[in-house]
Amino acid sequence: MTDDGVQRHGRRRAAVIGGFAAAGALVVAGALVSGPTEGRGAVAGSGEPAAAPVRASGAPTRAAPMTLPAPTGRHQVGTVSLHLVDRQRRDPWVGGQTHRELMVSVRYPARADAGRYPRAPQMTAREAAGFDALNNFSEQVPRGKVDWAATRTYAHKGAPVAARDAGRRLPVVLYSPGAGDPRSLGSTLCDDLASRGYVVVSIDHTYEAPAVEFPGGRVARSVMQAEMAKAGKAGRITELMKKVSDVRVADTRFVLDELAKPGAASALPARLRGALDLDAVGMFGQSAGGFTAAQTMHDDRRIKAAVNMDGVMGYTQRDDDPSNPSTVGLDGVDRPLLLMGMEGDNHHTVASWGAVWRHSTGTWLRDLTLSGSRHASYTDAEALIPQIARQWDLPRETVTKVIGTVDPERAAEAQRAYVSAFFDRWLRGRDSGLLNGPSDRYPEVRFVR
Repeated sequence: MTDDGVQRHGRRRAAVIGGFAAAGALVVAGALVSGPTEGRGAVAGSGEPAAAPVRASGAPTRAAPMTLPAPTGRHQVGTVSLHLVDRQRRDPWVGGQTHRELMVSVRYPARADAGRYPRAPQMTAREAAGFDALNNFSEQVPRGKVDWAATRTYAHKGAPVAARDAGRRLPVVLYSPGAGDPRSLGSTLCDDLASRGYVVVSIDHTYEAPAVEFPGGRVARSVMQAEMAKAGKAGRITELMKKVSDVRVADTRFVLDELAKPGAASALPARLRGALDLDAVGMFGQSAGGFTAAQTMHDDRRIKAAVNMDGVMGYTQRDDDPSNPSTVGLDGVDRPLLLMGMEGDNHHTVASWGAVWRHSTGTWLRDLTLSGSRHASYTDAEALIPQIARQWDLPRETVTKVIGTVDPERAAEAQRAYVSAFFDRWLRGRDSGLLNGPSDRYPEVRFVR
């Protein structure tokens, strides 16, 4: 790597915690961002978006609702949110006698009449208020300008599950978001996989995400500012990185345990019990979520295949730094792993990727680059940031700083194609051939050898 490349990567990862970065973390441009204010923008107790505030002139202070790319599969999408409590584990972030609590969203293929059911918001009003106050775009998008609660996903709340052939169960894919991101920032890919016949379970990592709303309106807000400040003062950033990773992996394994509970012990609604094929489980994530996917696959054999979307897989603050490797870096993996990097990130330039690549002998590996992309291109920011820029007349440089120069529609199309092709191949045994080499259909995607 050139000196310029090293400096570029060092700047991008200047605030990394297990994949936390200036473009995808709790620290933006090296400065801690302010904490959330609970309930702002919400109708008290309702969990629904409030009307946009109005200036004295009558013009709304927030722009029109944004839209996400529509799913491409043949099914409608249903969704349900689950509140899970780990009675065997104290919460590692708040201490005391508090048990670890998680909120997860379960998406699934729904019946053709799912349109009768309301589309789920990308974020609840309280979660949106927390995200507005503490997010990874605060340097580019001024606080209070975007009604994050107004965006709707394509998943219909409580819709009936699509009919299945007798004895056929649905493969399962878990999703972990980037550090400091809510589970909802991966809605485009989660909706799309569900429309293609997968049950997709996205996980909020409580006290790391900006705001997690539990039943009844209680909100758990991020403690990462305080944790990072404390670790920095004590010279224990590496230990904090490892703790973040360990907590995420434990969260994921607990979710798998909960999905496997039979009958009345199951947290799943009755319509989904018995529908999941827990012998066909994959996982994907962006940034720290990609690290979580690879590390969980290393630690837990229930994960059969994983996708890491631009996530560093070591406890380091620089892409090119091989120090403080994770166990997935030291050991590699023995099941299929797909790496998808932003422009410039691959197993030759990112030290932890290179370690996993070298130590994963005899297994299926691919390393793909989405040309012209940035770190946040692998989230819903790819669709949302251009809309925000148009509504608020933000300069082109603002957009490219967050999502690069790749065309947003092409980026979404390529990600959906390659992620679904990967899980189709390894969870369903359907090989489209797309992952065998470059395709004229997706010139934006480069195979790194």
